[in-house]
Amino acid sequence: MSAWAVPGIPEIVSGDDLVDVIAAALIADSDDPDFGGLEDGDILTVTSKIVSKAEGRHVQAADREQAITDETVRVVASREHPNGVTRIVENRLGLVMAAAGVDSSNTPDGIVLMLPLDPDATAHRLCAGLRQRFAVRVGVVITDTVGRPWRKGQADIAIGAAGIRVLDDLRGTTDASGRPLAVSVTAVADELAAATDLVKGKAGGLPVAVVRGLARHVAELDSPGARSLVRSGADDMFRLGTKEAWLAGFDEAHDETHLKDD
Repeated sequence: MSAWAVPGIPEIVSGDDLVDVIAAALIADSDDPDFGGLEDGDILTVTSKIVSKAEGRHVQAADREQAITDETVRVVASREHPNGVTRIVENRLGLVMAAAGVDSSNTPDGIVLMLPLDPDATAHRLCAGLRQRFAVRVGVVITDTVGRPWRKGQADIAIGAAGIRVLDDLRGTTDASGRPLAVSVTAVADELAAATDLVKGKAGGLPVAVVRGLARHVAELDSPGARSLVRSGADDMFRLGTKEAWLAGFDEAHDETHLKDD
């Protein structure tokens, strides 16, 4: 496996066609204008920031808190600190993130960006466009940075995907010692997102990367997208923060006691 960032992506503004922009950068970085340096089985990762910019998903920084509220479906946890309040929420995409993914990094002064409207749909358009443009079978992953429970620091995950198998289900196979695997399902799309963040970086102006050597994970264009990675409902064992879970349990116990007294 090898991975590299694609140079030459300009500052994206609302209305830009990302297929055209990414294709032009690939061609400029290659000696072959017909294929743009891509090969069958390559996978491109695209930072969600440029998708949000192309979609005009920005508001004034003064409206950040309202934007977070508007993007929020459910509050998971909220904590006050000297600089204000941090809200960990489930957003309209089903993702649990700080501030619903509303972010001011790598944006013009006074502007904050919201996440793309439909990252899977965007990944599908990009994948279809690049496959047609270069006549190669590629996959696309839209990435964003998140914090992680139980772990310090942030990592990139897939919030949109097309043309790849986002999960590699190893259940029913055996490990190196011949033991059957019963629960192993690898989050391929998330691992691609995290790996390519190492070559894209956070401040280098390199929002697109190419991964080569993982063609076995490239799939049909209409394969399930990144939304299928989200745990929800009964599958989510950690729907609330510690304080919020305690308060919910306290309120439930209080209500039951009140009913018994009545």
